[in-house]
Amino acid sequence: MRIEAHYNGPAGSGNGGWSAGIFAAEAGGGPVEVTLRRPPPLETELTLIDGEVRDPGGDLVAEVRPAGAIDAVVPPVDLETATAAAARYPGLVEHPFPSCYVCGPQRADGLRIFPGRLPDGRTAAPFRAPAQVSGATVWAALDCPGGWAVLAPGRPYLLGRIAAVVAALPRPGDECVVTGALLGVDGRKALVHTSLYGPDGALLGAARATWIAR
Repeated sequence: MRIEAHYNGPAGSGNGGWSAGIFAAEAGGGPVEVTLRRPPPLETELTLIDGEVRDPGGDLVAEVRPAGAIDAVVPPVDLETATAAAARYPGLVEHPFPSCYVCGPQRADGLRIFPGRLPDGRTAAPFRAPAQVSGATVWAALDCPGGWAVLAPGRPYLLGRIAAVVAALPRPGDECVVTGALLGVDGRKALVHTSLYGPDGALLGAARATWIAR
């Protein structure tokens, strides 16, 4: 496995959702939970053996475990509501990782998912599926909208753990909607849920994740 430099999150490391999706695909089988033990290195050959992702030096990068049922569905909104929420995306003003492949405003070649807050506290954003779509694309889309349910100016968080189920892939160019919700905060840990919906309102994927305050 290799996390290409294009798919960065914080500068110099892989986007957590994309990286977890790559690890999940390598694991195969049913839904899995990925725990990131350190920022996934870019352009580095990684191996998955007995549920552990390691770099060439043997250092542990992530752990992959069966997840069981993932009941983490966040209710949808229509595309117009999601677009209006995205106009209020806090990351357009202040962003801890502005070059992030998923939600970075500096990335014209990224997914450009800009989650803004809804009146009930959920986040929502439109998402146009790129020309090439894989399971990792869905994992990435399910990543940052959850983080932005807790992220705030001066309060950066990083993905620590994510479990996702992918029901179907969007087609290239599909206008989708992704929603996120904060379930609770315990010290430095925040539990969030996210869901991705296709143009017809069908649920394409859902995730639960733990984000860690820096």
